[in-house]
Amino acid sequence: MTSIVRRPLTPRQVELLGRLEALVLSEGFAHLTLDDLAARLHCSKSTLYTLAASKEQLSVRVVGRYFKGAAERIETRIGGIEDVRTRIGTYLAGAAEELRRASAQFITDVSAFAPTRTTYERNARAAAERIREFIQDGVKEGVFRDVHASLIAEMAGLLIEGIQTGVLTRRARVSDAEAFTALGELLLDGLRRERSQA
Repeated sequence: MTSIVRRPLTPRQVELLGRLEALVLSEGFAHLTLDDLAARLHCSKSTLYTLAASKEQLSVRVVGRYFKGAAERIETRIGGIEDVRTRIGTYLAGAAEELRRASAQFITDVSAFAPTRTTYERNARAAAERIREFIQDGVKEGVFRDVHASLIAEMAGLLIEGIQTGVLTRRARVSDAEAFTALGELLLDGLRRERSQA
């Protein structure tokens, strides 16, 4: 049994994927046909077919590229930050900044299409796992109260998902950035170990 080896992207393909990601983040993808995409990106459909075999597969690839890139940029931001409270705050600020790049239509389209929704949910689970790790670090260091880190992280994950889907921000009438700031405050203030009274 032989495995399919994907050839490395050419510089032209990397550039095209970058422009495609910017377009899809701005406008979503459900309403766009391959003809639309080719016209908007000033390329041929056959060029798009070198990236994916169909519009649906192309959408999955672009959405995956966005979330992978966002995760890498956030990890770069928190690299080397020793203070766990600062690390959590920076992580959530990074998530807010990455989400600001995505339009409401993009989030709607990602949620409505099962393959991209799977990518989206995997990203939310990964974010919850990182927060769980941060909480555990804080507990070990004595910065946070001894809490059920997995439960708190899953709660935070659900809030992140609510922010990403726009449900929470619509109900609370706040921006994504405000929502992530509030989540950071909720986590950090709620987890803070109270100093014992002398």
